[in-house]
Amino acid sequence: MDHIVTVQDAVTAFADFMEPTDAELDAIEREMPVILADVELLDAHIVTLDRTPTELDARRIRRARRRALAARVALINRAAGASRSGGAA
Repeated sequence: MDHIVTVQDAVTAFADFMEPTDAELDAIEREMPVILADVELLDAHIVTLDRTPTELDARRIRRARRRALAARVALINRAAGASRSGGAA
């Protein structure tokens, strides 16, 4: 009979190395408005999965889509502005 051996020590032995770095946490923080806007859009779509969307549902989806796009544009503009700063005078 073969015994099943747990591999918890092997998995948790690298837990300290698996933590996100400060740069990764900063990137998540910068992208948080986009993440939240995407969650709002997903919630708006989920509400309509089991029924025919009403006009109110359609407006909620459009509004959430606009917020998601605006958050993405703002993130891209911030990234582009950061890469352009410090140019020639």
